[in-house]
Amino acid sequence: MVPHLKTALSGPILELEQRFLTQGAPIEQWFRAAWLEYSPPFYTSCDLRNAGFKLAPVDTNLFPGGFNNLNPAFLPLCVQATMSAVEKFCPAACKLLLIPENHTRNGFYLQNLAQLAIILRQTGLEVRFGSLSPEVTAPVSIELPYGQSLRLEPLVRRGNRLELADYNPCTILLNNDLSAGIPPVLQGLDEQTLLPPLHAGWSTRRKTRHFAVYDEVVDEFADLINIDPWCINPYFAACDRINFQTRQGEEILAERVDSLLSRIRSKYREYDIDERPYVVIKADAGTYGMGVMTVRDAREVTRLNRRQRNKMSVIKEGLTVSEVILQEGVHTFETVRDAVAEPVVYMIDRYVVGGFYRVHTARGKDENLNAPGMGFEPLAFETGCNLPDQCETPDAPPNRFYAYGVVSRLACLAAAKELSLAGGNPDQASS
Repeated sequence: MVPHLKTALSGPILELEQRFLTQGAPIEQWFRAAWLEYSPPFYTSCDLRNAGFKLAPVDTNLFPGGFNNLNPAFLPLCVQATMSAVEKFCPAACKLLLIPENHTRNGFYLQNLAQLAIILRQTGLEVRFGSLSPEVTAPVSIELPYGQSLRLEPLVRRGNRLELADYNPCTILLNNDLSAGIPPVLQGLDEQTLLPPLHAGWSTRRKTRHFAVYDEVVDEFADLINIDPWCINPYFAACDRINFQTRQGEEILAERVDSLLSRIRSKYREYDIDERPYVVIKADAGTYGMGVMTVRDAREVTRLNRRQRNKMSVIKEGLTVSEVILQEGVHTFETVRDAVAEPVVYMIDRYVVGGFYRVHTARGKDENLNAPGMGFEPLAFETGCNLPDQCETPDAPPNRFYAYGVVSRLACLAAAKELSLAGGNPDQASS
């Protein structure tokens, strides 16, 4: 299935896709050199938006939870990429402990864990699940569709090692984003390989920091292939000391929204874009689409009702929002069965291993799709975003997916650089 793009076959995106095709060799050489300098995260997912005049990432997740939505045909590619990652981080690995999120009642997430375990086991690893949840005090089996099941077990700390009662792993893979903080049981594990590192979690990571690094990456890449960086990069700004309940910082937030909207309008005029610009305000840390709002006028910030302020005040794990990122809104002009859609690209190590479309029948082209009521089209990506076809038009599915892969790899590279900088600076990593 190839989603319908509601744009004419001309304009900035077609030119961008054409540039990616004609500059394929220098692009791949550039990435190859970059990966020698920065080690990619173990796995990554990237939410993209294609506006027809702009293709940009809007979120980069280092704890992806949708492997069950990938095309099954991509399994060999996933296994091969995972082998590369394992050999890099822990060449002698044979036993892996996978630590999931605590929401064990989410069937879709549990299917993601099952698929992730299949990929890992295909590399020759023994895989078991250890839970951070205080409710898991004894092994518990959870039945899944299609005859699958998961067995969650309580974690056991022995000295500087994290184990299960009868299982001593050499590698620990987090599929828990640590929004609630880094639990003591994960601290000081200096005898085992921990992936991703603890400072990749939302207790320390910030979206503004990621997009600041993405700015640097994109500027270098854009210079390489001679494009306007804005075509693949959303403007953003930061605002802290916010309290949506007491309205502290509200005026400053409105001023920064107005400034960002002015910058976007200027670009729209430059490219003769007849769309209304908007800004997305998000919690600077966290995921699951919580703490997100869309504004088209700075005055909307000072006119929030109580329900809107409550929604923006708290995110996952009940954490209070005091820092936000203001991000240029990128329209999505793609649809699947008349539902607005956005691509999500998955990477393991430095390799793109496929993707799918997040769709929402009740949301518009300028709204957040990561919200209750969303669905997924797991078979939408027919290629793994790494096989462009020079004989096809620039916007043919293999070439559009290749463009998605290029931009997603830029986001992955930014995450790699971001983690490297944070890991080398303890003060930043713990901020």
